[in-house]
Amino acid sequence: MSRHVSQDEKAELYAKWKDRFDTNAERHPGLGWEHIEKKLEADESKLWSLREMERTGGEPDVVGYEEETDRYLFCDCSPESPKGRRSVCYDRAALESRKKYKPETSAVDMAEEMGVELLTEEEYRSLQKLGEFDKKTSSWVQTPADIRSLGGALFCDYRYGTVFLYHNGAESYYAARGFRCRLHV
Repeated sequence: MSRHVSQDEKAELYAKWKDRFDTNAERHPGLGWEHIEKKLEADESKLWSLREMERTGGEPDVVGYEEETDRYLFCDCSPESPKGRRSVCYDRAALESRKKYKPETSAVDMAEEMGVELLTEEEYRSLQKLGEFDKKTSSWVQTPADIRSLGGALFCDYRYGTVFLYHNGAESYYAARGFRCRLHV
């Protein structure tokens, strides 16, 4: 897969992202798009990763800024877990442990290929303060090593006005479970 983004595609993506940025200003009060676009222009790999978030249905938007590192935080803001990232188990070990009916890939492998990271539980909860996400789906989140070593993995969803954290066998996968990710630019 080529990690190059053509000039035509860049123009189309920037227009889409700027429109989403402007439409959802409450997600990033006080921030301006121009500086963000310059940072993306300066790092082709970040631009490619953000394009992958968009291509897989994540509808990425800026949800934060770290002043000390001068980095913006993009996160998937699609209403439901991104369609292009569903029906995946948690990680490679879980994928390899399945004897039959293996999914195509895992959440961790797909995130690594895209150059992004799964959200933590804390980041998932913070995202829910910016809107209501995963009212019909669920999303894998980063799982602590001690839970993962016992075969488990964590996922979250939003029901009844509340974020719920659950556990499942890491090898499980469902049509309504995917993953949300983050990217620092």
